[in-house]
Formats: sequence, C-alpha cells, structure tokens
Amino acid sequence: MHVVLAGGGTAGHIEPALALADALRRQDPSVGITALGTERGLETRLVPERGYELGLIPAVPLPRKPTPELITVPGRLRGTIKAAEEILLRTKADCVVGFGGYVALPGYLAAKRLGVPIIVHEANARPGLANKIGSRYAHAVAVSTPDSKLRGARYVGIPLRRSISTLDRAAVRPEARAAFGLDPNLPTLLVSGGSQGARRLNETIQAVAATLQRSGIQILHAVGPKNELPRVDNMPGMPPYVPVPYVDRMDLAYAAADMMLCRAGAMTVAELSAVGLPAAYVPLPIGNGEQRLNAQPVVKAGGGLLVDDAELTPEWVLSEVLPVLSDPHRLYEMSRAAGEFGRRDADDLLVAMVYEAIAAHRNR
Repeated sequence: MHVVLAGGGTAGHIEPALALADALRRQDPSVGITALGTERGLETRLVPERGYELGLIPAVPLPRKPTPELITVPGRLRGTIKAAEEILLRTKADCVVGFGGYVALPGYLAAKRLGVPIIVHEANARPGLANKIGSRYAHAVAVSTPDSKLRGARYVGIPLRRSISTLDRAAVRPEARAAFGLDPNLPTLLVSGGSQGARRLNETIQAVAATLQRSGIQILHAVGPKNELPRVDNMPGMPPYVPVPYVDRMDLAYAAADMMLCRAGAMTVAELSAVGLPAAYVPLPIGNGEQRLNAQPVVKAGGGLLVDDAELTPEWVLSEVLPVLSDPHRLYEMSRAAGEFGRRDADDLLVAMVYEAIAAHRNR
C-alpha cells in the first residue's frame, strides 16, 4: 500500500500530514509514504527529517480570494498536475490525502484524473480554495471543527504529534518546570506568537510582566528566534520571568503552563485543546478571519478567552488573564472544558478513513 500526502507550504499543512504518516507507519511499517511538496516550502526540511520521501512539484500559489489572477491558475496548474500525476504513477499510489494549500490542489486533480481515491482534511474552520475544490471529488472529508460547511464532512480533529497527543501535563509538570527554571508551584503563563514570535504579544507581555510577577504569576515567554530577548531583572523572591528565543519541546512548555497567551492558528488551538490547556487567543488580523473562527468553538465551550489583536493591551491582560491565573478553581474548569472539546485521536481516525477509502475503491 502506498499513500501520497499533499499538504506542503506551511507548518499548519505539513505537521498534520506527518502525524498521519507516523500513524500509518505505526499500524503497518511497510506502508509506502510520499509527501508532495515544492522547493520553497518548509516540507523540503521537515519531511526528510521525519524519514519520509518528498516528491517535488512546481509551485502554483492560489489566491486567497477571487481575483483576476484566479483566471490564470488553470493554465499554470497544467504542468504541476502533470508532475503530480507522474509521482502518483511512479509510487502506484492507493490513496491521496490532502491537507490544503497550493500543494494539495494539484494532488487532488492528478488523483481525480488517475482514478485514485481522495481524502481531504481541513484544519481551519473556514476551508481554503484547494480543499473546497478537492472535497467535490473526495471519497471522504475530515474536518477539525464540528460545524464545518464542507459537504459530507466528518469531525475528527487535527492529527497531532505523539509527544502532544499522549501528553499527561500533570505527570510531566515537575520535569517541565525544572527544565525551564520555573518555580514548581506557582501559576504559570506561557506566551508565544508562533515560530516567528508576534510583536504585539511580545510588547504587551513585556509591559505587564513585572505586575504579573508581583501578583504571584511566573512567565515563560518564547519571543521568537528573530526577536531580541528582553532584559530581565528578576528580583530575589519574585516569581521568575523567563524569556527564551524559541521552544523546541512544546510538550514540556504545555506541561509547565497553567494558561497560554497565543495566536489562534488551527494547530495551536487543536494542540491546546487536546492537552487541556486554556488560552487567551489573539487571532492574527490577516487573511479571511479564519484564526478567530478557529478559536471560537473552544472559547464558547469555556476553554479559553478571545481578544482582537487591536484590543490586546496590558490593561486587558490584567483585567482578563490575571484573574484566571489567580483562581485555581476557574483554571481547573477552563482546563477541563478545553480538554473535553479537544481530540487526541484524529490521527487514528484518519488512518481508518484511508483504509476505508482504499477498500471501497478496490471493491467497486
């Protein structure tokens, strides 16, 4: 059996694909796996690092909204679809699983031409163009939110790294806090704007850090590798403020934290919900508003707070986040709500869908 994964470009597309690849190999180590990608995507590093084959196709970015440029896409896609077809034929692909983005659409169209069954996975609450098109031809559609508008969608969540999906935060907490130089017992706020950091989050938390510390809150702050670390003056007896360039063990960071201040990318929301970590979500104010839509369901369920980027101020943190961190019962209830909303088994559910699609195709 050979499965082709189509979801390159960004980590939000690649990580779920790799989590599925890992789950497929856990079930059957002999499964062949090839990931489609382009020379300029993150997949050129991430896929080989995880031990999987990468099949390169030309990049044809898709407009986020209908524009005159959309008219030129079909012509530019022809060569990319042909390259994807060659990979499907060479690998004798039994199924194509797409995760959206500009790598997915050529994979879907090549699979349709060759009669290879398609599964679409949509991580965002608002589906992108590639998955809207792919869902028309798919054997099955898997989504990350229970109220998706995609036709025939099945709610499974987002496939996660095993270090996250199997994380027991309470059991790992002593080790995690020691690893970051944090007090083992104090309420802990984790702050991160993603791999690149986020200026507004960084500036806001730096402005309010001393007040939080005086209120008994310690802070672990991933500022982003391209940003300068702030000067820290941790007074003796004060809860520590620990800024770091980045965190490469997010499982430990999640275990160390009681609450997180972060953006609302689909992977972030899925990971925090799965491990039961409440968050104050600050949607990135770009695109089609999908980050706000990503966070709304878990916030509605009681597992987080939601604030617009323009409204994130030191005053908001003190009036909304500090009371949560200072109230163990409220933290417990928000953690429980986030955990009940989250899904840890999306990878296994998606594996089952792959096998179902292949079996149905063979039994036609």
